[in-house]
Amino acid sequence: MTATMSAAGSAALLAGLPGIGPNRLAELLADDDPEAVWQLVVAGRVDDPHAEAWAAVARAADPAAEAARYAEAEVRVLTRADAAYPAVLAADLAPPGVLFARGELSALETPRVAIVGTRRCTGTGAGFARELGRELATAGVGVVSGLALGIDGAAHRGVLDAAGVSWAAPIGVVGCGLDVPYPARHRPLWDAVGERGVLLSEAPLGARPAPWRFPARNRIIAALADLVVVVESHAAGGSLLTVTEAIGRGIEVLAVPGSVRNPAAAGTNQLLAEGCHPVTAADDILVALGMVPGGRRSAAERRPAPDDDGRRVLEAFDWEPATLEQLVLRTGLALGVLALSVQQLLDAGWIMAQGSWYERVPSVP
Repeated sequence: MTATMSAAGSAALLAGLPGIGPNRLAELLADDDPEAVWQLVVAGRVDDPHAEAWAAVARAADPAAEAARYAEAEVRVLTRADAAYPAVLAADLAPPGVLFARGELSALETPRVAIVGTRRCTGTGAGFARELGRELATAGVGVVSGLALGIDGAAHRGVLDAAGVSWAAPIGVVGCGLDVPYPARHRPLWDAVGERGVLLSEAPLGARPAPWRFPARNRIIAALADLVVVVESHAAGGSLLTVTEAIGRGIEVLAVPGSVRNPAAAGTNQLLAEGCHPVTAADDILVALGMVPGGRRSAAERRPAPDDDGRRVLEAFDWEPATLEQLVLRTGLALGVLALSVQQLLDAGWIMAQGSWYERVPSVP
């Protein structure tokens, strides 16, 4: 086994020590290479209340076998001593002591925007997050998010929608092991992000999601971003933790306006009241990045224009979810004609589907 593999195995085992957190792990690895630190742990010679328990665990572990396990899982193990460790994280206020990566780290070489928001989002919020993901990826901007339910997952689905025309890949940052998709229903999304972009975590393989891991994960999302965009957030939403991390790093935060009657927009509206710039289109984000001077065609203008039947269907929604049966009654179209029109609108991104319900995706001014 090469020295690099030995270091990888030692680093992965250090990250999995019982009771160790991100700060303590970073402290242990601040001055020494992982192999040297691991030998100190095995000998019980680290200054830590857990030293005895760690030594008992370490004596039964094998760095070589651990390195082989990660290689088989196609997960890279990186410390700040590695040349491949992302420079943007190495320069951060709180860089991960050990970073696990699946996919292509080159995904981090583009401008990057974090899109975050509540798990309990509205259909309109999810649709707009998906639209932003698609538009930003097409413009060459990497989208960073946490692969959670709601806004996070919608943003990354938008990036994947841009496959074939996308100039940028999705970047997922998660709060558990890269072999433990969470939520479980997002396994296909995890796999797609890992195949087309990169998945990152500071949790070792097998680590289950735990409440403390997600605030720690949020600091990495903020650290990777050139801008943070909040699509929907409740007044005390977890995405506001990412906002706090961004502000502490001097990273600009933008927010999507929402109805004052929508509790899922309470947090974003408060951010706007506090002075954050609004986002009503992907162009607002691109201008904030300095990528366009303005005047860029809107997302709506780049969508294939709906035909007469399509416009009739869009008008029938009145910005409320509807079933096919309801749309038949509202439009007077035959079911076959309506079904074809609905499919065309779905393909063009004018509407989105949630089970048997359909909802209009906001157009951009």
